[in-house]
Amino acid sequence: MEETLNALSGLLLRALPTFFLLVVLHFYFKKMFFQPMDKVLRERDEAIQGLRKVAQDGEARAAQLMAEFETGLAAARSELYGEQDAARRTWQHERAVSVQESRARAQATVESAKVQLRGEAEEAKKTLASESDRLAARIADAILDGRRN
Repeated sequence: MEETLNALSGLLLRALPTFFLLVVLHFYFKKMFFQPMDKVLRERDEAIQGLRKVAQDGEARAAQLMAEFETGLAAARSELYGEQDAARRTWQHERAVSVQESRARAQATVESAKVQLRGEAEEAKKTLASESDRLAARIADAILDGRRN
């Protein structure tokens, strides 16, 4: 058994430098490779988070500007519709006034024509009355002259 222990101690003595070399390499890699890599990864994550925050802020600002734009657009449309409505009402009023004036002129022309026709009818009645009396006298004379002959 002693031989086994001597063999194991010999193996242990030969393995110790390898063990210490692995421990040293572990701390060396940790210090020279993994810590800088962790630092770079943390900085990258922080930069990504910062960019995400900036992007979210930009998106919120864009949404706010879009809402303001839509509000302004709605106000402009409302104003335009109001102006169009006012113009339409003005045109309707002008058209109504024009129609009223045209009706008044047409009514005046009709009344004038009626008066003129009444005058012409009275004149025609007078002319027909005098002409009928004259014709009646001629007919009577012709009949009486015919009986005399």
